[in-house]
Amino acid sequence: MAEPKIAHNPNKAGHSPFKQTYFHGTKADLSLGDFIEIGQHSNYGQRKNAKYIYLTATLDPAVWGAELALGEGRERIYLVEATGPVEDDPNLTDKKFPGNPTMSYRSKHPFKVVGEVTVWQSHSPEQIKAMKDALAKLKEQGIEAIED
Repeated sequence: MAEPKIAHNPNKAGHSPFKQTYFHGTKADLSLGDFIEIGQHSNYGQRKNAKYIYLTATLDPAVWGAELALGEGRERIYLVEATGPVEDDPNLTDKKFPGNPTMSYRSKHPFKVVGEVTVWQSHSPEQIKAMKDALAKLKEQGIEAIED
């Protein structure tokens, strides 16, 4: 298996005084300053301990993350900052959307919660049902939505 391509290192010295922020959709109740780390139960699939943290630079995939996350909590979208390198998410970029138009990434390094998006548009109930049905069909076929 080839070594994953590093999308970019957000901690590398640059000319901008601002750090790159990303979106993370979940049902977890987090506070400003909390860190999202690997090793916690995944929001998806068999709820194994997550080997990666998934995030995006665009809002729509984060909305899907919040809507599809398992659990009973409120759907949330957090703004997070990377503490280390991130790489393209191979679950999307290699299989569904070559070139990473969704700007979806993953990392083994923690992400610091720096804000929460409190106003965002959900997908329609029909879209959510169709996505959940498609994921259930894949699960019946033995295909996990997220492969670490």
